[in-house]
Amino acid sequence: MSQPITLTVGGLLDDMARRYPDNDALVYPERGLRYSYHQFNDLCRQVAKGLLAMGIKKGDHLSIWAYNVPEWVILQFATAKIGAVLVTVNTSYKSAELEYILNQSDSTTLFMVRSFKDSDYVQTVNDVIPELTTSQPGQLNTPKLPHLKRVIFIGDNTPAGMLNFNSIIGQGKDISDQRLAAVEAGLDCHDTINMQYTSGTTGFPKGVMLTHYNVVNNGYNIGECMRLTEKDRLCIPVPFFHCFGCVLGVMACVTHGTTMVPVEIFDPLKVLQTIEKEKCTAVHGVPTMFIAELEHPQFKTFDLTSLRTGIMAGSNCPIEVMKKVIADMHASEITIAYGQTESSPVITQTRTDDAIELRVATVGRALPDVEVKIVDIETGATLPPGKQGELCTRGYLVMKGYYKMPDETARAIDSDNWLHTGDLAIMDENGYCKITGRIKNMIIRGGENIYPREIEEYLYTHPKISDVQVYGVPDRKYGEQVMASIILKKGMTMDEEEVRAFCRDKIANYKIPKYVRFVENYPMTASGKIQKFKMREMAIKEMQLDEAGPTA
Repeated sequence: MSQPITLTVGGLLDDMARRYPDNDALVYPERGLRYSYHQFNDLCRQVAKGLLAMGIKKGDHLSIWAYNVPEWVILQFATAKIGAVLVTVNTSYKSAELEYILNQSDSTTLFMVRSFKDSDYVQTVNDVIPELTTSQPGQLNTPKLPHLKRVIFIGDNTPAGMLNFNSIIGQGKDISDQRLAAVEAGLDCHDTINMQYTSGTTGFPKGVMLTHYNVVNNGYNIGECMRLTEKDRLCIPVPFFHCFGCVLGVMACVTHGTTMVPVEIFDPLKVLQTIEKEKCTAVHGVPTMFIAELEHPQFKTFDLTSLRTGIMAGSNCPIEVMKKVIADMHASEITIAYGQTESSPVITQTRTDDAIELRVATVGRALPDVEVKIVDIETGATLPPGKQGELCTRGYLVMKGYYKMPDETARAIDSDNWLHTGDLAIMDENGYCKITGRIKNMIIRGGENIYPREIEEYLYTHPKISDVQVYGVPDRKYGEQVMASIILKKGMTMDEEEVRAFCRDKIANYKIPKYVRFVENYPMTASGKIQKFKMREMAIKEMQLDEAGPTA
C-alpha cells in the first residue's frame, strides 16, 4: 500500500501554491481571468477570512446553486480552509428540490447565481423563501428553513435581501493570518467537507458526506491514471455540482499542479475554442458531450493537437465515438472511469496505455489502493472472475455516510466497510470490470442518475393519479429516457401534456417523463410484485425502440 494523503483540501492548495507558485491554476479565457497557484491560494484565503468574519464556522453547511463560475472553485477551497461543508445543488433543480435540500442539509447559507438556462433562480428562491425580499441581508428568519440565515449572490445587481459575494473579501480584512492558521490547524482530514445529493431509491435525495481524505486521495489517483503533471491543462465542461466536475476535474488538477480551464455552461463550440486557445492537454465529458463536439459543423477548423488525455464517463461509450476521440481529437490517452457519488466518486478507471478494446468494453480496473470485489446477490459470497454479481468497493474512497440517514448508510456500507454499489458487474482475471446492469431500477439519462421512486412519489401527489410506475427506455442520444405508466382514479381523464405540466418548475427538466402511457394494470409476479422490466420490454416493442434508441 502506498501512503495515503492526509492533507486537508485547504492544506493541499497551500502545498501546491508553494510548489508551483507561478503555474496557472485557474483560467477563464472568455473572462480574461487567469490566476496562478499563488494568486488563487491568496484569493481563497481572503474569502475564507471573509466567511469567518461573517460568523461561519467549522461544520456549518453552505449550499451553492451555480454553474461553473469562478466563485464555485474559490468556494470549494475557501470553505475547506475553515472546515465548513459545501453542499452542492444540481443546477437543474426547481423549487421543490431546492427547498428539500436546503432543509435536509441544515444549510445556514445559500450562494447562488441569477439564472441557468430556462430557470430564473432569483424567482425560484423568492418563491421558496417569500420573506427574503423584505429581510435585512444576512439576517434571514424563515420558519420553513430555520437554519438558513443568509443568501449570497454571485454577480452584479444584487437582488433584495441578499448579500453580494464580492463583499465577503472586504469583510475578511480584519481577520489575521494567525486566526485563519489556528482554524486550519483544528481541522482533521476525516472531517466532512463536501455534501452531494444523490437521488434516493427511497424517493428522497440523500446527502452523501465526503471528507477531505475521500476527495483528495480520489482526485490524486484519478490524476495518476491520466498521468497528469504540472504541465497539463484540463478543459472542464462537466458541472462542478457533480463529482465529475469537482473531483475528477478540480481535485485531479490541484493534486498535480495542473491548470483548470472550466467551461461555464457546456457548449460544444466553446469546448473546442477553449481547447485550441489554451492548448489544453486533457478534456472531460460524458459521451453525449464528445459526440456533440465531434459532430459540430466547425469541428475540422480547430487545432486540437495539444490534447492527450481526459476522462469519458457517465454512461457506456460507443466504440466509434472512442475511436474518433482518439483519432480526430488526438486524445490518444483518453480514459474511462466508473463510480458513484458514495465512492468520492471513482472506483475503477482505465489507464492511458490500455488497449482500445479495454477502454470501450470495460470500465477499467480498481484505482490504486482501492479494493473491488464481485459478490453473489443472494449469498454475499465473493465470486470468481467471469461471474456476474454486485460490485462492492472498500478503501479511502468510501463516503462517511448519508447525512441524517443512518439506516440508509447501514444499507449501503456493510459491517466490513464494503460499499455496495447496486450495480451488476463481471470482473475478468486481470481485474477489469464490465458493468452489466443495475440491481436498483435506476435510469441513467445523459450521465444524470434518475431514481424512478423520486418521480413516482411526486406524481402520486396529483389528485387524478391512482398509481404510477416510472422506468427507463432506450434512447439513441441520451442512453435512456424517462417513461411513466399511470393508472388513473376512477372516472378521471388526463393526457400526457397534463402530466408534464404538473412536473414543470417542480422537478428538474431531465426527470420529467418524455413518454407517458395510461394503463389499466401492470404486469405482476405471482406474489404481486410489479415487473418493471416487462413494462420496459412492452414499451420497446410498442414504440419500436431498440437498445440504441428510436429506429425511426
